[in-house]
Amino acid sequence: MMLSRVAENLYWMARYLERAENTARFINSTTQVLLDLPRGASFGWDVLLKAAGLDALYDEHYGQPNEADIMRFLILDERNPSSIVASIHSARENTRTFREVLPMEMWERINGLYLYIRDHAARAARGRGPRWEVLNGVIERRQSIIGLLTGSMSHDLAYQFLKLGRNVERADMTTRILDVNSAVRLPSDTTAPETARERLWMSTLNGLSAYQMYRLHVGVHVSGPAVLRFLLADPHFPRSVSHCLGEIENCLCDLVNYEEPLKVARYAWKRLDGERLDDLTAENLHDRLDQMQGDLAELHTAISRQYFHLHQQSALPEQTLSQ
Repeated sequence: MMLSRVAENLYWMARYLERAENTARFINSTTQVLLDLPRGASFGWDVLLKAAGLDALYDEHYGQPNEADIMRFLILDERNPSSIVASIHSARENTRTFREVLPMEMWERINGLYLYIRDHAARAARGRGPRWEVLNGVIERRQSIIGLLTGSMSHDLAYQFLKLGRNVERADMTTRILDVNSAVRLPSDTTAPETARERLWMSTLNGLSAYQMYRLHVGVHVSGPAVLRFLLADPHFPRSVSHCLGEIENCLCDLVNYEEPLKVARYAWKRLDGERLDDLTAENLHDRLDQMQGDLAELHTAISRQYFHLHQQSALPEQTLSQ
């Protein structure tokens, strides 16, 4: 039997690690967008807070938004539970409580990631040069953890809850990284505005390590509608929302009592599949992405209600890959 408490800890450990990596990607991608903006474009660091849904929490602890304070808030401020340091610390604490269901090396990898960001977070928050280096270090170390889990952990019930958490978090953050681009307003006198916009979308692809796969499966020309189709609806790219929803559905079908969360997942996929992505503009993209984030929040609620908030049933039946 697998306790619902253990399942919840696995789910949240995966979400915290994915959140740390994606926040690093979010910051690096936005930094690149800022570097690629033409003179006079309307864009500020506070867009990062709004896209992440953290603007109200930031306002509780800081004054006027500026790059230095926002970087401190997103990277190392533990009053922000979604900061990179706080997320990795939470993942580490979750891992400590159920090390017996994970590969032996898992604790060493997560503890190493925690020690790395603890030692380098302040340097990352101070300047763009060290920030890029340190955050790439977070991404690389997190990727090594995924490789360890994929190659060394039985793909059993525990693994399904890890995949659930990872894909819910990943889909949500993909929509938030896309949302940054919807906030950019190019000045009316921009020379070659299409070229400028293309550079912005290329920065988004690079931030998600998606540029090479985009070139392979879509083509060398980068355009807003094509990037949106790829990152929202491509069934094969691991960070597309559609692929994440497919992985979530597969995980749920390997569990028991999956009917309600599966219904929510399929509804989210149906709404995405019915979206006319070519008709999305900078003006309406934000609202559509907000809607997707709402669907993912509903999916998280359905998963939590079904598997983690169990009042009478204290355990989940064990399953194997053959079932």
